[in-house]
Amino acid sequence: MATYRDPMLKLFSASGNLPLAEAIADHIGCSLGACEVSTFSDGEIWVRIDESVRGCDVFVIQPTSAPVNDNLMQLLIMEDALKRASAARINVVMPYYGYARQDRKARARDPITAKLTANLIETAGADRMIAMDLHAGQIQGFFNIPVDHLMAAPILAEYFLSKHLPNPVVVSPDMGGVARARDLAERLGAPIAIVDKRRPAPNVAEVMHVVGEIEGRTAIMVDDIIDTAGTICEGAKALIENGARKVYACCTHPVLSGPAIRRLQEAPIEEVVVTDTIFLPPQRRIDKIQVLSVAALIGDAIVRVHENASVSHLFEG
Repeated sequence: MATYRDPMLKLFSASGNLPLAEAIADHIGCSLGACEVSTFSDGEIWVRIDESVRGCDVFVIQPTSAPVNDNLMQLLIMEDALKRASAARINVVMPYYGYARQDRKARARDPITAKLTANLIETAGADRMIAMDLHAGQIQGFFNIPVDHLMAAPILAEYFLSKHLPNPVVVSPDMGGVARARDLAERLGAPIAIVDKRRPAPNVAEVMHVVGEIEGRTAIMVDDIIDTAGTICEGAKALIENGARKVYACCTHPVLSGPAIRRLQEAPIEEVVVTDTIFLPPQRRIDKIQVLSVAALIGDAIVRVHENASVSHLFEG
């Protein structure tokens, strides 16, 4: 492993996804900074930074996946500790942005919690944000600091190209994901299709019909998040009923809450390809699930931000 020699670059991680943070540090060629994160008996979170960060360019790696509120508080408290320790710049690296789906007022008197979360992160001391596949691109505008928005599409595309799937078609599980499906389809040189569905209640998806040519093709369903897996699994059934030869599914963020694992086991899906933005314990890594790492992508972005180089260059070509 090559060693990154600039001592002013420092990486820290709370407990949200320590394996990913270690992989990022290994890719860059440095070690994670020394810190302690613990919880008092009354539930309060305590953070201590155990090395000097004065004048340093600090990157805090912390997704806000489950337990969402604990991970968010760990991040905010660590930012505060670093700010009070005179870090020159605090860069929040959030592989998964919790509360991102609460990004607008769907009904009267609804909160916009994605904006509230952005306010908290800024107020705690963040000077910059690096995020992976935000649920809604406009969340970047919720911040008054620079946001670098990384995409997992190149990683997913490289994996599916290596499989040489016959006659592929990329499928968006809803109308809102068409841009994401088109991006992956262009990288694979494949057409797109759309599952047109109605959602009668939260976490309940009712498939209506499939728009596009599916019969005899290998379908690749793509989404940013798989949560309870209802959308993906109902979509897979609809694709098979419409003549798809096989169905694969992929996403950036494997939330996989509630009945998700059981549903994926039972669904007519050959493989579920996800990334490691959210840590999956061994007992949840069923045979159908293939985990790809985003450590190299995030590591390269961190180095580019630190060196004031272009991050968008990572996605060119």
